[in-house]
Amino acid sequence: QLELVESGGGLVNPGGTLRLSCISSVSSVNSYAVGWFRQAPGKEREVVLCITSIKGATDPAGSMKGRFTISRDYANNAVHLQMDNLEPEDTAVYYCAAANLIDYRRVGCTVNGMDFWGKGTLVTVSS
Repeated sequence: QLELVESGGGLVNPGGTLRLSCISSVSSVNSYAVGWFRQAPGKEREVVLCITSIKGATDPAGSMKGRFTISRDYANNAVHLQMDNLEPEDTAVYYCAAANLIDYRRVGCTVNGMDFWGKGTLVTVSS
């Protein structure tokens, strides 16, 4: 079992910046694919970004392109999501998730492909 804990969410003005962190207590997380996902009120959970030690990071989809980046801190068993120029449409609960590389190679960075999930952190973009 892999425990993931998200932090860094909060209320931010449009145009603002947040950095979310996903931390695991075990270093084995560093061998997993880790991704960020989000779920806005009344909407389905969607992919934000994923990263692996083998292939690096995926590209963010749609409106997140050019604004969101993902990075890994292997020394601290952490994965960060840097979110710049935030928009009200980015308001959502953001989840960190991990998948073993066998599953990840088969299904890629997808909601259904992840094996372990954190409980999420709420991001609210509003003036």
